[in-house]
Amino acid sequence: MKVLFIGGTGNISTASSLLAVERGVDLYHLNRGTNKAGLAGVNTILGDINKPEELAELQKHTWDVVVNWIAFTPEDIERDIQLFQGKTKQYIFISSASCYQTPLQYPIITESTPLCNNLWDYSHDKIRSEDRLMKAYRETGFPITIVRPSLTYDTVIPIAIGGFREWTTADRILKGKEIIVHGDGTSLWTVTHADDFAKGFVGLLGLTTAIGHAFHITSDEILSWNMIYKILADALGKEAKVVHIASDFICKMEPSFTGTLLADKGESVIFDNSKIKTFVPSFKATIPFSEGIRRTLKWFNENPQHKIINQEKDDKIERILKAYNQYKRN
Repeated sequence: MKVLFIGGTGNISTASSLLAVERGVDLYHLNRGTNKAGLAGVNTILGDINKPEELAELQKHTWDVVVNWIAFTPEDIERDIQLFQGKTKQYIFISSASCYQTPLQYPIITESTPLCNNLWDYSHDKIRSEDRLMKAYRETGFPITIVRPSLTYDTVIPIAIGGFREWTTADRILKGKEIIVHGDGTSLWTVTHADDFAKGFVGLLGLTTAIGHAFHITSDEILSWNMIYKILADALGKEAKVVHIASDFICKMEPSFTGTLLADKGESVIFDNSKIKTFVPSFKATIPFSEGIRRTLKWFNENPQHKIINQEKDDKIERILKAYNQYKRN
């Protein structure tokens, strides 16, 4: 297959790129050459998808599959429909599991769970993008497949506050400082290593029966947030000094956390992966968080320039802790 990844060198997509090449895919990346450009076995087309003047080389090609890892709005989708209508046999949009009904009426999520999240612009725009793609599929036969990752990690730390592309909470744990865990920490969540995600995702490339369908791809390991933070602290060789604070209180003090908490991680979520396992029978997530986070920390130790301590975020954590301690005293 001749496949184009728009992006392809990020936290989730790098693993999928490497597995696709391993399986014999003729893979091209369209990117600006600013992040891990030149993965072994990948053909790189330099260009910015948002700049038509840089897409002359791209326009010479037709594809079996186009995957856009960096589309976020209906305007991005409109552009892609114009670019790839009649030029690809399958177009895969990377959406988000945060699009699912918020708050949930039923905690087990399938692909038929309603899409409704008005608390976070990111999720709302992804839903609108899916709607535009489904319209194109119904009306013109644009060959779409939608993939909804949940909290997927490789070179990021999958926690709710002070993690992901920063080292802030890891640094607090290492220094023996208090960290915040939202709620009482007993709500359930799933974190998925990018290598596991790639097994399901690459299986969808060129899969004719997947046209018109949406899939989420996650691990089947279900953990409480208390366990997620404990496993992280254990991997760091420290004991976490956890302070449990209600999500409502956190977001009242710092509204910038509303998206990641009230609109996403504030309640229990259990993913039913039956659909991806039906369409890609070989898919099975095999990397427990206790193993995967050690891989991630090893990557950070080998790339210390990415141990970014976000001082603004650290200050917000301190303000929330101070306000909460004062609230308890009163």
